[in-house]
Amino acid sequence: MTDDEVLAEFRASEALLEGHFLLSSGRHSAHYLQCARVLADPMRASRLAAALVARMPRELRQQIQKVVSPAMGGIIFGHEMGRALGREAIFVERPTGTFELRRGFTVEPGEKLLLVEDVVTTGLSSREAIKAVEEAGGEVIALAALVDRTGGEASFDLPFHALVSFAFPTYAPDEVPPELAAIPATKPGSRAKPERIGG
Repeated sequence: MTDDEVLAEFRASEALLEGHFLLSSGRHSAHYLQCARVLADPMRASRLAAALVARMPRELRQQIQKVVSPAMGGIIFGHEMGRALGREAIFVERPTGTFELRRGFTVEPGEKLLLVEDVVTTGLSSREAIKAVEEAGGEVIALAALVDRTGGEASFDLPFHALVSFAFPTYAPDEVPPELAAIPATKPGSRAKPERIGG
């Protein structure tokens, strides 16, 4: 699957939004990726996961014993990656603010896991999820994501594979260009109810 074909999947599901968005990081952007929309179609989610698995080195695929994702955003894509790899897919969640394994999910000491995200923006949640897996005794050997929103700038101490990379500019509140500032900002995403900011 080419980058253009991946983008076509996003556009077809109306997951690539344009406007004025206030991101969870506090920065502003003229673009927003709503991965939940592109993953709402199970067949599309399956195609995207299979395409990403096909891009990963065979030797890495063979080492993976389990797939783990951070809740909530990574669960659907993590499950599809588990299906494509033929491996169990589990997730970590933050009931008290820190990622942990719950619901009877476990990792064996030294078990090799692939961490799967829907979108990597800063890498913070990925690092927190990796820490939780390591504290439980597992070893995260690679990170995979449907979208690398850093445009290839994300840096990890392990291999990172993304199906598509976007480098949409983002702006600090005091750097928003006038043409963007003229549009009322919307706060999308899963951490808060969508709301319009300003005008």
